[in-house]
Amino acid sequence: MPRVKRGTKRRDSRRKTLHLAKGFFLTKSKLYRAAQEAVEKSLLYGYKGRRLKKREFRSMWIVRIGASTRAAGLSYSRFMNGLKKAGIELNRKVLADMAYNDAAAFNTLIAQAKAALA
Repeated sequence: MPRVKRGTKRRDSRRKTLHLAKGFFLTKSKLYRAAQEAVEKSLLYGYKGRRLKKREFRSMWIVRIGASTRAAGLSYSRFMNGLKKAGIELNRKVLADMAYNDAAAFNTLIAQAKAALA
């Protein structure tokens, strides 16, 4: 069996890992094995974080919509049910933005939802 020295492939792989570990504390940015473990963990956290971010934003949108609808004397769930019955298909991101930036337009939606519920 011929001897394999792994030349540039090994070096490139290690350089890539150490580059990803740039800014980590002490040996995690200097030594390959510690850097490799830290980078793997950080990539896992990044993956999880991207999923959690979607959950947190949806939760924030619901809180904003709920606060605006309660000010008009309607609960969040009744408001969403009224919109569905009225045939208005706006997602929570758009509704939260309207509630936050354009109160007049949001109040017309609340009126339409109340009319659909009655």
